[in-house]
Amino acid sequence: TGSRAVNVMWNVAVVVLALWVFCASVRASVSYDAKAITINGQRRILISGSIHYPRSTPEMWPDLIQKAKEGGLDVIQTYVFWNGHEPSPGKYNFEGNYDLVKFVKLAHQAGLFVHLRVGPYVCAEWNFGGFPVWLKYVRGINFRTDNGPFKYHMQKFTAKIVNMMKAERLFESQGGPIILSQIENEYGPLEYETGASGRAYTKWAAEMAVGLGTGVPWVMCKQDDAPDPIINTCNGFYCDYFSPNKAYKPKMWTEAWTGWYTEFGGPVPNRPVEDLAFSVARFIQKGGAFINYYMYHGGTNFGRTAGGPFIATSYDYDAPLDEYGLLRQPKWGHLKDLHRAIKLCEPALVSGNPTVTKLGNYEEAHVFRSKSGACAAFLTNYHSNAFAKVSWGNMHYNLPPWSISILPDCKNTVYNTARVGAQSARMKMTPVPIHGGFSWQAYNEGPAGYEDNSFTMARLLEQINTTRDVSDYLWYMTDVHINAKEGFLRSGTYPTLTVQSAGHALHVFVNGQPSGTAYGSLEFPKLTFNQGIKLRAGTNRIALLSIAVGLPNVGPHFERWNAGILGPVTLYGLDEGKRDLSWQKWSYKIGLKGEALSLHSLTGSSSVEWAEGSLVTRRQPLTWYKTIFSAPAGSAPLALDMNSMGKGQIWINGKSIGRYWPAYKAVGACGGCNYAGTYSQKKCLSNCGEASQRWYHVPRSWLNPTGNLLVVLEEWGGNPNGISLVRRDIDSVCADIYEWQPTLMNYEMQASGKVKKPLRPKAHLSCSLGQKISSIKFASFGTPEGICGSFHEGSCHAFHSYDVFQKICVGKNSCTVPVTPEIFGGDPCPSVMKKLSVEAICS
Repeated sequence: TGSRAVNVMWNVAVVVLALWVFCASVRASVSYDAKAITINGQRRILISGSIHYPRSTPEMWPDLIQKAKEGGLDVIQTYVFWNGHEPSPGKYNFEGNYDLVKFVKLAHQAGLFVHLRVGPYVCAEWNFGGFPVWLKYVRGINFRTDNGPFKYHMQKFTAKIVNMMKAERLFESQGGPIILSQIENEYGPLEYETGASGRAYTKWAAEMAVGLGTGVPWVMCKQDDAPDPIINTCNGFYCDYFSPNKAYKPKMWTEAWTGWYTEFGGPVPNRPVEDLAFSVARFIQKGGAFINYYMYHGGTNFGRTAGGPFIATSYDYDAPLDEYGLLRQPKWGHLKDLHRAIKLCEPALVSGNPTVTKLGNYEEAHVFRSKSGACAAFLTNYHSNAFAKVSWGNMHYNLPPWSISILPDCKNTVYNTARVGAQSARMKMTPVPIHGGFSWQAYNEGPAGYEDNSFTMARLLEQINTTRDVSDYLWYMTDVHINAKEGFLRSGTYPTLTVQSAGHALHVFVNGQPSGTAYGSLEFPKLTFNQGIKLRAGTNRIALLSIAVGLPNVGPHFERWNAGILGPVTLYGLDEGKRDLSWQKWSYKIGLKGEALSLHSLTGSSSVEWAEGSLVTRRQPLTWYKTIFSAPAGSAPLALDMNSMGKGQIWINGKSIGRYWPAYKAVGACGGCNYAGTYSQKKCLSNCGEASQRWYHVPRSWLNPTGNLLVVLEEWGGNPNGISLVRRDIDSVCADIYEWQPTLMNYEMQASGKVKKPLRPKAHLSCSLGQKISSIKFASFGTPEGICGSFHEGSCHAFHSYDVFQKICVGKNSCTVPVTPEIFGGDPCPSVMKKLSVEAICS
């Protein structure tokens, strides 16, 4: 449109009451301009968070949404997962954790809006980027370009979702919660590579979406040339530099990355909340109108939904709500305080552009004023290691490095991004006592043979085209004839087998015996197996088990991607020199025997003879294990500690928890973590040298009180007696607060006129429900050093620091202590800026 604001007005609503019919006109609208998104006439700065419905369970949704609301969110953002909803052409699934309508309605019931990213390409570290694998086999298809077959199926699914939302009256124009929708996803970089056909596709996608008549605005992310009226938006760790492509469009950040994903073989990324808050405040001070945390709750890649390849089963993302749905502190609390500070500034923020004043080489003031007299200021220090003292508006302000102070009245600081008032919490995984422990039984299936359901070709086949992704596993089997006169039979130097594979993992069996393993990584999924193998005179059976670890989710030409053993496969060290096995007869078998028998299900598991006792601990590859257990009491989230196992999959009561791979140890540069300075996913890493993922989430709602069937498929060989069920709890809570640190509560008391003098902050400590503070591990008012979990005293320390917490907090679920010298027995070092650091144990 050419107007300064895009208005969408709908006259709706027919109310039927008994036999009377009243007609009323309701003017529902979502519109926008350069400064704000307007909903029903109210100009808003919107705070949003991503929660992906299939990455949790319907039983978790109400609690996740409520915690998001308590954390200060206005909007829940989610992708729509095409491959989950249309697993085969025209066969739809909207049940269980794919019940999209239920998820949207729960957000509405909680009083939150929804941003529905229809895509239908999602990326999202999700298998095949959310595309159903059957789409790859539509005749003539080219993905995400000006291609008739692709556009036909994309439009059909997009219309299906939009019409479903309309039928349930879920768009804001119908009185529902959906205020925004997204078409496509991060297509700009691909369009640049694709050229004219990419540009034509972008134009078509925009027109197709707008033509669906949702009555709410559409966005495209990472799409600088998004056609009007579509709003182009930013994704990244920082987006303050971003401007939309038209002056009348609002500045929107659809993905503020709260952390990063974990890959098998990679360390666990963490993003300090001080930097995340700084990035958000930077965006708001530059006129940002909408910010969405990706992720607010990351959740779990259940089943075989993880993409990548090599994306871990945990999609925790270092989000404000952890994988299990618990608060990640201080991230959740510090962002909650930020959102309250931004909302205090909202009347000024939505009214006009900021005035920017340089206060020094690294310091700036961004000031917003409204015609009605509202004023809000953001004072910024961009220096990554120096404090700044700035003069502004006849007052002095101290700014920590790499931080922004927010002044909702242009005078008093209510919040600084680097000064965390929220408590920190350290979590623990506690083994849950199970009566009698897990009592395991084992079934070993061994390598596949030439059975009825195998087929033969005189070449090597690509894996995904062969399996159609119904299983991670594909057997490649061939025979190798060795002459009795071969020299190696006398010398004892075995020939070398070399296998070139497009990925992702490979187990080699020779004459039924395991003969080695190879695997790739997210960065380099291709692999080469190169090892000596024990061959005998006569016919030798070589069985290669090729394993996919999730299909890629990003990049061009989805239709061309491949996996599996593409060759060459060669034997070196024979009398003839080299023998190429690539073009001889190969037999193929899709999936494992245990999958065909459904050993993971209650009915299937009774179809074979299971071994017990010493046979369980033989660490054989391709072994299925099962046990029956009762659900533990309580409501704390549960997980399985799989550290004693190698690689495989887990099911509980027939439902797949996902892939496990604790044997893949994290390689990377772990070390100290300073919040200040530009963040990237390579900074602030943890878990180097340990399993990338040790614990695997067991949703409580999947358990029955008794008789739960746990089935584990182990590919490599592991010890199931080391598996334990654990409970996720708070181990300890910390506060780390400076004596004059600004707080919202104190500002509100002063603004109301109830209090005239400056107020000191307070330390709040709180354990989980059902826990109490059992002891004080550390307490010091003065100049303590270190971080939560490893505090130590500095040169200045008030000797009564422990006594206060001992008296006020021990034995209670939560407590509050003011940060004042008197309470700790007087000021231990008068002319020094002091702080309070405390750590309390929860049990």
